[in-house]
Amino acid sequence: MKKFEEKQFNIGELTGISAKNIEEHLKLYAGYVKNANLILEHINELTGNAEKYAYELGELQRRFSFEFGGMRNHEYYFSSLENGARGLPENSKLKEAIEAEFGSWEMWLNRFKSIAMTRGVGWAILYYDKKTGRVLNQWVDEQHLGHLVSASPVLALDMWEHAFVTDYQPSGKKQYIEDFFTNLNWETIEQNFVEAQ
Repeated sequence: MKKFEEKQFNIGELTGISAKNIEEHLKLYAGYVKNANLILEHINELTGNAEKYAYELGELQRRFSFEFGGMRNHEYYFSSLENGARGLPENSKLKEAIEAEFGSWEMWLNRFKSIAMTRGVGWAILYYDKKTGRVLNQWVDEQHLGHLVSASPVLALDMWEHAFVTDYQPSGKKQYIEDFFTNLNWETIEQNFVEAQ
């Protein structure tokens, strides 16, 4: 059976987010990749007697969406921090889309940061919806609840406590969000947008 592979990321020194935190966070990502593979293997084993294992198979499928979501969300997150902070490319199509949807870059950014402050664990994600040509902000609970069907993630901000508590403590959530944006490689995010189109 084909397996998901753990990606390697080239993340240098970041503002506010320590190398130790990134190191531990990457181990968590590796666990999502491993568990997604293990669950699919187990589903394969049980499908030979699907009637007998109907309950187990249903629960494994639910769990798979969590592990798969954790794997993919983290890949967007870590790739946006690779190769140092870089600004938006000149004539950014993403910036044009954001300004068309939200009125201005600042209005989008304020709204996105507000979503990131949502209580609980989850993700603030900027999506591109190819069917309508719109960019949309969304809060995703845990790793998988609330993803926008058929829309492609462009930017993903991890708001689980493991992403920031080591460096910021629970009270530093807002500063973590600010530092995340300071560290972004917008060239990667622009590429996500282009690929989503």
